[in-house]
This record gives sequence, C-alpha cells and structure tokens, in this order.
Amino acid sequence: MGSLRFIFGDQLSLSISSLQDVDPALDMVLMCEVADELTYVKHHKKKIAFQLSAMRHFAKDLEELGISVKYLKIEDAQNSGSLVDEIECVLLGQEWDRIVLTQPSEYRLLQEIEQWHKKFRIPIEMREDDRFLCSAEEFGQWLANRKQPRMEYFYRELRKKYKVLMEGVKPVGGKWNYDADNRKSPDVSMEVPTPYTSNIDEETKAVIRLVDERFSDHFGQLEPFHYAVNRHEALQSLELFIRERLQDFGDYQDAMVEGQPWMYHSHISLYLNIGLLLPMECIEAADRAYKQGKAPLNAVEGFIRQVMGWREFVRGIYWAAMPSLASKNFLQASRALPSFFWTADTKMNCLKQCVLETRENAYAHHIQRLMVLGNFALLAGISPEEVNEWFLVVYADAYQWVELPNVSGMALFADGGYLASKPYSASGAYINKMSNYCGKCSFKVKKKNGSDACPFNYLYWDFLARNRDKLASNHRLGMIYKTYDRMDEEKKKLIADDSQSFFKSLS
Repeated sequence: MGSLRFIFGDQLSLSISSLQDVDPALDMVLMCEVADELTYVKHHKKKIAFQLSAMRHFAKDLEELGISVKYLKIEDAQNSGSLVDEIECVLLGQEWDRIVLTQPSEYRLLQEIEQWHKKFRIPIEMREDDRFLCSAEEFGQWLANRKQPRMEYFYRELRKKYKVLMEGVKPVGGKWNYDADNRKSPDVSMEVPTPYTSNIDEETKAVIRLVDERFSDHFGQLEPFHYAVNRHEALQSLELFIRERLQDFGDYQDAMVEGQPWMYHSHISLYLNIGLLLPMECIEAADRAYKQGKAPLNAVEGFIRQVMGWREFVRGIYWAAMPSLASKNFLQASRALPSFFWTADTKMNCLKQCVLETRENAYAHHIQRLMVLGNFALLAGISPEEVNEWFLVVYADAYQWVELPNVSGMALFADGGYLASKPYSASGAYINKMSNYCGKCSFKVKKKNGSDACPFNYLYWDFLARNRDKLASNHRLGMIYKTYDRMDEEKKKLIADDSQSFFKSLS
C-alpha cells in the first residue's frame, strides 16, 4: 500500500515536507477545493480566484512529474463542501497505509486534524512546515526566558544563524536596522514602475468566471486580475521587484500616494504565504542585489527584515499565543466596524483611498494597513473581532497566522503590549507627512477641533484619555500624557465633544 499525501491550499511548494519522499508508483496526492475553506469568512473575490487558480496549476505541475493526483474542484457534482467528508470518501475507495501532511498554517485546522486519528482510523503523519526559517518549537525556546518578545532581537538571531548581511559576527554596515533611513515623505513626481502582470491562461479565465458566478456576493472586484498563479510567474514577479523597485523600496516603504497603490513594494507576500515562493530565495535575491551594487543597504536590509524578521516573528507569536490571542481585547473595544470599511463612503480621504484600493486589488501595503486602517480602528475603539475578520476577508495574503498577530497585537494593542511595546496610534500629522491624501480631503489636517478638523487629531487624544487607566503605566506614553495634562479643561472638553459627535455620525 502507498501513502495518501494531503496538500492544503496554501502549501503549493514542490519542496513541502509532505512531498519530500513521495513515491509516484504507490502514493497519491489529494487536493480539495471545499466551500468550507472559501466561506468560513467571505474572502475577497480576487483572493478566491488567486487561490483556486494557483491550486489547479500546482496540481498540473505534480501530474507532469508523474505523481498521481486526486483533485476535487468546487464545481464537481460530488463535492460535499467539507474537507473531512472528502478525505473520508477517498479512504473508502482505496486502502492506504497512512495519511501524510504538512502541519497546517492555522490553529483551527490543526485542531481538526488532531481528531483525524479517531475519525479515519489510519496513521496520520504530520510533518513540520519547513518553508519557514524558524520552527514553532525553536521560537518557543527563544521565547521561554522573555517576558515581552521583541522582533528586533529575534531578527538578529536569525541573521546570525543564516549568515545574512553579516561580516563575521557583526552586521554589514555596522547597524542591524536601517529603519530610520526608510521614512521619506512621498514625492508625487516620482515615476513608480508598473507592477508585475501575469498572462491569464484559460485555466485562470475559467476560475474567474466560476468565482464571478458562485461568489458574486463577496467583497471586492474580481477584475482586472494580474496575480501570478504558478511558481514560474511568481519567480518572475520577484525578479521584477529586485530589478525595478528594490533600490527605492527602502526610502519610500512608508510612503502613500493617491493613485499609486503598489509604490515600491514587492507584492510577493501572497506568493510566500501560499508556497509559490520560499523566504530564503527572496532573501538571497535581495542580498545578491546589494553585493552587486544594484540596491542600497537600507533598502535591502528593510526588505530582508520584513521577510526574515517580521514574517517569522508573527508566525512564532501566533503559535505561542493561540488560542487565547483570538479573544484578546485588552482595551475592551466594542464599537461596530463602520460600513465605509466595505463601501469606502467616507469623507476621510485617507480611509477612502485605502478601502478603494483594497476593494480593487485585495492588497494594501503595510503602512496603509497599520497607520491608516488599523490606526483608525484603534482610535475609534472598534471591536477586535470585527477588525480581524475584515482584514482576513479583504487581503489576498491574509491567513490567520499572519493576520491575527498583526491586527490584534500590532494595530489594536488588544494583547496588552505582548507583541508591541506601545499602541501604534497617530494623529493626522503622521498621515500628512507620509502621504498626499490630506490635500484632497474634506477635513483640514492642521485643524485640531471643530466639524472640519481631521478626525484623527481629536480621536488621538480621546483614545489616550478614555484608556488612561490601562495605558498610563506604559513608559513610552509618559511624555504624551504629560502633554495632555498641560491642556486646559476647555481644550479637553472640545476633544471629548468632537469625538462623541464623530462617533454618533458613524452610527
């Protein structure tokens, strides 16, 4: 008898651990498109099209290698819509000596798999997901003696381990982190390169038609569709970033420009998270560009920090903090998510632009997510449960392992400071510095109070005031609270009144 090799939809890598010893003569790979996975939240149409097309192309790649593949499409008449039911059906049709799989990326799926032994009465061999540079076990060991984990120190350890941007035991250039050099305000005259655009084949066209028909009530625009859907195209996308965008990525990685959703970012997170690209090959490509003099150190280090540092760090935090992380709400935020997160019908131009671009592309870069959308949700006290679901729905690269720590820990401070040392809150001045959104806004960014003042300005102080009992002891907020205390009572009342008026307008 052979082994049944199960591949999840975000494990589309030929080097995945569950395939490393596959025997084409005896084994079979099972891949399933099931409604449960596509609708447990109502994912963006473009994300569904991307995932289904990538899965179908990967199955063909396996078949071309001579590997037997059982592939169930969502439109197949016999599709039950349930992952467990489909595996059970395959087990009834043929005897297997074991099920081999790579550990899933999400906690809910791991919990389900742990019941498979009883359900299927067959050995289940679950292997480490070695696409990551740090295993959950290794991260747990690093975490053991730390009250508050900090990405910077974890990142340094991985740099040393993998000898990336190192000169012996010291970092190249003498510094570990060049983030201070990566905060230039945008220049609206800059010519941003055109992003990668794939050639849409018949398989992808068929998937787009399918998604348009079956998921028409989901959020987002389905077309234009230009994402890579196979490894060859994903590698082309990476190469294009290294050649045309990396050199300016560092300077402008925090910048936001209306009408320029892609800026100098790599747009490869969705390929990394689904398995079409591997982290080390992306890191090595950037490292080569630096060594060849094609990209400056601040850009290369900034990119590598995102892949080797932040991505690995949040994955470690996820597995260390689950399942309790999903229900954390340190600030007791409970306001409902405003409808404009879906419609973009708001007079706040920064939010409008970010939602519009998200709706069209299933993408927004990290500063749009953190310092516009996340910042607003933090200041407005929106329920972490609702914000997490929104982020999981709307982005093509969103899986709970990466979305939840970023949203609950980084953006909303819902974990009470476990992941981030302080809330990432900011007034309109930050958005004005890092974007050109404010020039076309109905509100005045330099005005602090009144009906035409930028809501971020008074909401910033209102957030600090109403959460003082929970935040005052944070050493990084001490000077900010002293500034608030120096305000006269009339100023404080204006802040509170403007905030309450704004909140009433939301409902």
